[in-house]
Amino acid sequence: MTHSVELIPHSRPTLGEAEAKAVASVLASGQVAQGPQTDAFERRVAELVGVRGGVAVSSGTVALEVALLALGIGSGDEVILPTYVCVAPWLAVTRVGATPKLVDIEPQSYNIDPASVRQALSPRTKAVIVPHLFGLPADLTALQSYGVPLIEDCAQTVGALERGRRVGSVGRVTVCSFYATKLLCAGEGGMVLSNDAGLLEQGRALREYDESDRLNPLSYNRKLTDLQAALGLAQVNRFQDFARRRTAIAARYGAALSTLGLTLPVVPDGRTHVYYRYVVRIPESAGPLDGMVQRLEGRGIQCRRPVFRPIHRFLGAAGFPVSDDAHVRALSLPLYPTLTDAEADLVIRALCEEFR
Repeated sequence: MTHSVELIPHSRPTLGEAEAKAVASVLASGQVAQGPQTDAFERRVAELVGVRGGVAVSSGTVALEVALLALGIGSGDEVILPTYVCVAPWLAVTRVGATPKLVDIEPQSYNIDPASVRQALSPRTKAVIVPHLFGLPADLTALQSYGVPLIEDCAQTVGALERGRRVGSVGRVTVCSFYATKLLCAGEGGMVLSNDAGLLEQGRALREYDESDRLNPLSYNRKLTDLQAALGLAQVNRFQDFARRRTAIAARYGAALSTLGLTLPVVPDGRTHVYYRYVVRIPESAGPLDGMVQRLEGRGIQCRRPVFRPIHRFLGAAGFPVSDDAHVRALSLPLYPTLTDAEADLVIRALCEEFR
């Protein structure tokens, strides 16, 4: 007779009474499409990131496309981005007609490698997309020194600091995602953020076409609804509590897993970590990562590759050894504000049984 094991999921949204009340209030108002809640959400996220303003759109991928278009990037231009990331940046660059130029990552931070960016620069380079992965900022100081516009992607790292500067406040333009399991959840949605009033105005022109004084063939319906914005606003109000809980779980993991031979997350000098993901690197002696994932799931612990597949592997390209190593050895553990201490201890116990 087999017994089912109750699964601790790798990710789950953190939703409660505040979010339910916020959405119910919007339903009662009758204003469910883009409206005052969206305006308020834009202001609050801009304040959280530390920039002048934001333009809410329908997804994080759309936010990337709008950011690229607002910067005037298109055919004949090159945009540098890391290969070890979800496919959204590559898709956005391709859709605006520009050429994605892939580079490798840093071995410890998993973020885009500034040295690789420097080697990839050309006269056609018009921007560098900088995804801050797993809650840790990329080396913005080094990337800034190249004089190329940075598009920060802080979907996973809102609230983190790089040399005292808030992630998202450094680049020419920033994007966020509000997917269900991101740091801020609106179910879906994204935002373009900037200190440049002209870029924000261009972003709004690209987001919608109604009541415009001129025809813009690039304008599209990319709007966020007030239902989603109300959900997002409730999340912003709880953001600091979320951040404290994530840090506490990460500390619990770090204290318990430090003797198992795993490579644990590092925080370079001058940066802070908000632990969107807790990513460990398993030793080669542990065998294939897929087998590890299956064994842990059999113990009731759902873990995942933090990046499904590096982009260069879709393209059949080579020359990205650090990303290849991360693909076969990096493992993301459950970490989210509603993960209880008891659940975290079950994750720890399962890993101890695997590695001791």
